[in-house]
Amino acid sequence: MKRFSLSPRAWLLISIAFLLVLLELSAILPDWSSPLERGDYAFRDWFLRLARPVAPHPDIVIAAIDDFSLAWNPSRWPWPRRDLAEIVNWLNAAGARAIGVDIFLFEPDSDPQGDLALAEALRQAEFSAGVLQVTRDPSLGTETLHLPLPLYRQVFDGLGITAVRADEDAVLRAVPACDSFDGQVFCHWAFALARSLLQAESPVPVSQRALLFNGRLIPLYQGRILVPYAGPTGTYPYYSAARIPLGDYPPEAFRGKIVLLGATSSSLQDIYPTPFSARRPMPGVEVIANLLAAILAGVSLQVAPVWVNLVAIALMALLAAWIGRLHSPAWMLATMLTGMLVYALLALLVFVRFRLFLPVTGAETMLFLGVVLPGLEQAIAQEREKARIRRLFSRFIAPAMVEQLLQTPRLEALNKRADLTILFSDIRGFTSLSERLAPEQVVALLNPYLAEMTEIIHRNGGTVDKYEGDAILAFFGEPLPMSDHARRAVRAALEMRLALDGLMARWSAQGIAPERFEIGVGLDCGEVFVGLLGSEQRINYTVIGDHVNLAARIQDLTKTYAWPVLMSEAVYRRVEAEFDCEFVAETQVKGKQEPVRLYKLIGLRGASQESRLRAYKTVEAA
Repeated sequence: MKRFSLSPRAWLLISIAFLLVLLELSAILPDWSSPLERGDYAFRDWFLRLARPVAPHPDIVIAAIDDFSLAWNPSRWPWPRRDLAEIVNWLNAAGARAIGVDIFLFEPDSDPQGDLALAEALRQAEFSAGVLQVTRDPSLGTETLHLPLPLYRQVFDGLGITAVRADEDAVLRAVPACDSFDGQVFCHWAFALARSLLQAESPVPVSQRALLFNGRLIPLYQGRILVPYAGPTGTYPYYSAARIPLGDYPPEAFRGKIVLLGATSSSLQDIYPTPFSARRPMPGVEVIANLLAAILAGVSLQVAPVWVNLVAIALMALLAAWIGRLHSPAWMLATMLTGMLVYALLALLVFVRFRLFLPVTGAETMLFLGVVLPGLEQAIAQEREKARIRRLFSRFIAPAMVEQLLQTPRLEALNKRADLTILFSDIRGFTSLSERLAPEQVVALLNPYLAEMTEIIHRNGGTVDKYEGDAILAFFGEPLPMSDHARRAVRAALEMRLALDGLMARWSAQGIAPERFEIGVGLDCGEVFVGLLGSEQRINYTVIGDHVNLAARIQDLTKTYAWPVLMSEAVYRRVEAEFDCEFVAETQVKGKQEPVRLYKLIGLRGASQESRLRAYKTVEAA
């Protein structure tokens, strides 16, 4: 049974997807956001700034306790309740439809008459709403409910929480929808204000993901309401609270409006960075104005559930696997970037159309890492393979050809049958020569000789198969295919013999040369097997076949005919137009049933006498 296995690329894709899935599932944990979710914050902010799903509500204004108001009023904050009563009375006289007091009224005023005055002013309002607070001490395990004084609770038409909870990056994107104390549930203050216009019942929490209000479900995100900000700080009109009772504003500015009375001064520390104003924080009262406008408009934002994230990651993993099958790195990069852009635009389109935040960071990360990391792993693997090829073939062929060979994607592709020219050379009389010389002298002669001959073979595009003592086996036409491999081999053989004269002269000048010796070269061409043979511990790039054996036999016959370079008729037919050759004989060769026609290589056509080969001056047995 065939064993099932995955490629390293597939394992890498699966590992990336598995890690991202774990990060997505970790978002289910309470009070913790995964790195992917935090990455999505930036996309949500960007979408919100582009789409602006809610327009500023024309009937919402802010009575701002700003820096001017704090400087104008001689009393320290919190102001005396009589001062607040003056503001509320003036708004009532101007015809305000609803007044929301975003000020804690938990403690009595130093002047009891001040509390009575403010309570009466709120009683006269068409609709008024106040705030409460639930505080908790984790170290003691206690919780406390802070309510307005009883006389205020009697006149307020609605109460609600105004608690905020910024995300890990300190940006306020959502506010708690409800809070509870001793079995009682208190929803956000914005709902209490919305009831004044919608004539709706109080909201009813359904789950951590939904709230029922005015006949529709409002989606929640981890128990919070995402605020659909209409714009940056200052989107809603501000009216300085201290100037309102002075009559600095026309009554028309407040007639029929919902007026939110709250702090906007940074010194009161009720300001928060928002998706529109990270550097210019927004007062909490304007955050509530944005939320109230969304509730009145019936607009709500929601985040796709976790399973959508998982599906997006899986689809991006499949897309990354498909992109990985492209052979061009440029196409892979272009397709990856296009996929990331298309998905981001799709997520933006879904948000604009359905006000639904699709997960972006997890899917985009999957596609990016799914293409880049396997591509990087493949590049590293290719570099390792290239280094292996470079080490292996630098022993056989010229360095310049090794660089060309590195384009071969797999070493196994080098194993093939191919039409090649085989060159076999040997030093005549080397055995007897080595017997007369010390081993050090033999090495001093043989190393320069092999280096010179190898350089010639490489220069002509040949591959050195192996050295066998003083003998050299080389071939032409692989691993880089050459249509003129026979011509290259014959030229190399000619240059090898002519180079021997230079070597002999140099050795003679150095006083290390014995009597003159000769070399014999045999050439044949035809189809042979060429490729990698060996084991993991030792491997060679070599040729095997009848034409290899014939080249060795022809080399032996150079002694018989006293000529340095002999070739078969197959080689001769391919080079006769460029080289001067001469028929020698038709002879029977060991291992061949048919006689072999041999030809002498004389030289290049039209070459000088000094560049033409001559018969051996002496002939000895090798």
